Amino acid sequence: MCLLAAASLVGPSLSPHAYDQLDWNALASPPTFDGAHWLGTDRLGRDLFVRTLYGARVSLLIALLATAVSVVIGVAWGVTAGYVGGRLDSIMMRTVDVLYSLPYVFFVIVLTVLFGRSLVLLFIAIGAVGWLTMARIVRGQTLSLRHREFIEAAIATGASTPRILLRHVAPNVVGPVVVYTSLIIPQMILFESFLSFLGLGVQEPLSSLGSLVAEGAAGMESATWMLVIPAAVLVTLLVCCTFLGDALRDALDPAESR
Repeated sequence: MCLLAAASLVGPSLSPHAYDQLDWNALASPPTFDGAHWLGTDRLGRDLFVRTLYGARVSLLIALLATAVSVVIGVAWGVTAGYVGGRLDSIMMRTVDVLYSLPYVFFVIVLTVLFGRSLVLLFIAIGAVGWLTMARIVRGQTLSLRHREFIEAAIATGASTPRILLRHVAPNVVGPVVVYTSLIIPQMILFESFLSFLGLGVQEPLSSLGSLVAEGAAGMESATWMLVIPAAVLVTLLVCCTFLGDALRDALDPAESR
């Protein structure tokens, strides 16, 4: 995971080519270590090594920002609903159910039509629906903590509801939140790749792993490397994120892992 992140940050600077630089003398050339393009070029002569690492950088950036949005909204929503309870809990969780029922792609298309296409809108759109499961998990943990002795002691001392939520409830749900956050990241990467594959995500001349896979799939019969290389990086990134989530789950909750 660290090697992929470091390569996406440092790798493009090791190549003399920019991610949007065209080479009309090497259109769709295959990978060669003897030439100027180590992993070949696409149909416009752009270096695939630089574009793949740059695409991994963009995919990771969007995934991390969208995950941060999901965690902040999900934790705040779930803690409030689980602790306050009653009618407010019912309203908040029914809102989550309604949002779950909305078609995700339709939601992104509406945002794109209203506000245009940009990286900021993309990670907001992904994060805006990624918090729903987090809210449910945090609410369940909060319900189990609401009647614990330390919460009742805080109420008896006159602590306000915001103080109880910030000082007593939120710190005790950190473990499940950390584990699920590590599992959200590959989901966000898949969301972004799926949207970019459909043409709703990152736009030219920028690249993401999803857009590179879409471009490679269009010419996979004549230029296989254009699909294999970004797809291999995407799969490796997802596998690393999944293993990281499993390791965190085993470390923070060994009883559950057994």
